[in-house]
Amino acid sequence: MNSAQRLNDGYRLNYRVKNNWHQSDRNRPSAKTLEDNAGAVAYIIWRLSLEGAKKLHGEGFEYLSDKERVGVINEFVAFLLQATDRLAFERMEDEDREIFINAAGRKLADQIQDNLLDIAGPGNYRPPFIGMLNERLGDYAMLSFDDGQPGYDFLRYFGDRVLKTMPDNQTNRWVIDQVMDLEGPFVFKKLKESVLNLLGE
Repeated sequence: MNSAQRLNDGYRLNYRVKNNWHQSDRNRPSAKTLEDNAGAVAYIIWRLSLEGAKKLHGEGFEYLSDKERVGVINEFVAFLLQATDRLAFERMEDEDREIFINAAGRKLADQIQDNLLDIAGPGNYRPPFIGMLNERLGDYAMLSFDDGQPGYDFLRYFGDRVLKTMPDNQTNRWVIDQVMDLEGPFVFKKLKESVLNLLGE
């Protein structure tokens, strides 16, 4: 994502749980198709983010509150959304990519809104989430992503953000290695398979 591209809160879209869409090779994808694909990739990002946060807990890393658990989920979301943008960069026109990534971001904001209403009660949780995404995506945009893979600095930033979100204790100080070596590459591999299927590769 270039530094000028920002996510904006917007209207609600419906999910279509699918990672393969028919597209004619003769035509550019329509806005509807791009938004359909964005809804599908947002669902995939959300499920992988939940799985990643759960696996960290299963490996013995500790959350002391739902706020910390949601924070870690958000860091997975930001990592995977930026990875999606990098994968799309080589495969989509800039205008289409902007529609695609912004629609995915809005759908993820809907998801966090729904979840935090259940956890934390009434409130508008979209603006701080979108603000967090914009900040993270700006930071990730400066990091390496070569040959279709996140670089060492990309994964390290992800691990560092997870570390800073979790409680500061002796157990959690090793989470950065877990994220860099295992959880980050695992969720990225799953994401890449789905994104390439969605984009017809």
